[in-house]
Amino acid sequence: MQVIVTRPLAEAQHWVTQLQAKGMDALALPLIDIVASQNTEAIELAMDKASSYAAIMFVSSNAVRFFYMKNQAVCGINTAYKAIKTIASEAQNKPQTRYWATGPGTAKALLAAGIPSQLIDAPQNDAAQFDSEALWQRVCQQVKAGDEVLIVRGQTPHSSAENQALMNGRPWLADQLSAQGVKVDTVVSYERRVPVFTAAQLAWIEASSRNGSVWLFSSSEAIENLCRIVGQIDWSKGKAVTTHPRIAQAAKSAGFGVVCESRPLLSDVVTSIESLV
Repeated sequence: MQVIVTRPLAEAQHWVTQLQAKGMDALALPLIDIVASQNTEAIELAMDKASSYAAIMFVSSNAVRFFYMKNQAVCGINTAYKAIKTIASEAQNKPQTRYWATGPGTAKALLAAGIPSQLIDAPQNDAAQFDSEALWQRVCQQVKAGDEVLIVRGQTPHSSAENQALMNGRPWLADQLSAQGVKVDTVVSYERRVPVFTAAQLAWIEASSRNGSVWLFSSSEAIENLCRIVGQIDWSKGKAVTTHPRIAQAAKSAGFGVVCESRPLLSDVVTSIESLV
């Protein structure tokens, strides 16, 4: 049975390697292209102000990587960790900025960027879901009225007005913060784009919609891009494993005949895929 991993390329390759190690015939078909934000000035301003925030929330591992990309490329060292040490030495009485991650992948990216583990907050590994709601349960007591929080996210440029909110991420966490009197800033560190496929790839996708392949989705936008790219394909014989209820609903709306929800941990995803054999 073939498993089609639809995450952006870097993440898809990592998942393919893990699934192949479990004996699965996995391959990558990224349904979202990720590129750095063109607004580098906004990112630099946000980084300059980083120490003034009570917390910086990253919506994904890509948000982390592209936020710190310039410093890592130029310096090749732990610039984030150095900055934290400097701040701590200059303001011993000032609480250090917390770094909020929506899941273990985002937390790992923060560690790779040089953020000390003791400053990172993320949902517990046994949480039912890895999302803003689960994160908020962990961090809601950390902030108070008058604090400032930065949200680092991606965006899909040139999307229609009705899809803009979905494409750019739900404002749920920002709403919770605002309700507590917390000032919320946002910065876009990367852009999501629809990939372009060849005629041969499109034919392969059509065949994979009915040959028993399992499609692994971690984003509703990936499903939307798939439907936009291939047009009217009958997905009634298609099998999908999704990593969140909202993504499962998107797969059902697209017409997938079998949709299995899974927690986004490797062991859970493997179990879900095996259940579809």
